[in-house]
Amino acid sequence: MDLQRLRTFREVARELSFTRAAHNLHYSQPTITAQIKGLEEAVGTQLFVRRGNRAVQLTSAGTRLCPYADRILDLVEAARTELHTGR
Repeated sequence: MDLQRLRTFREVARELSFTRAAHNLHYSQPTITAQIKGLEEAVGTQLFVRRGNRAVQLTSAGTRLCPYADRILDLVEAARTELHTGR
């Protein structure tokens, strides 16, 4: 699992919108879509249900992935902070 894809997943999950996630992360919408598709391929299941009017909803697998994504990304940030301040 790629960290950038997890960051993108977390933002889409928070916003429930690829468009708003793209804006928040300063990416194009196609980049967001490609990252989510790549993550879905990596985990072997669909993480979002695409609804009309650009809205998305988490699948049950997406809901289960959320706390793991948060923990992984929080641990990465904690490690970076520790390494930076521990010099």
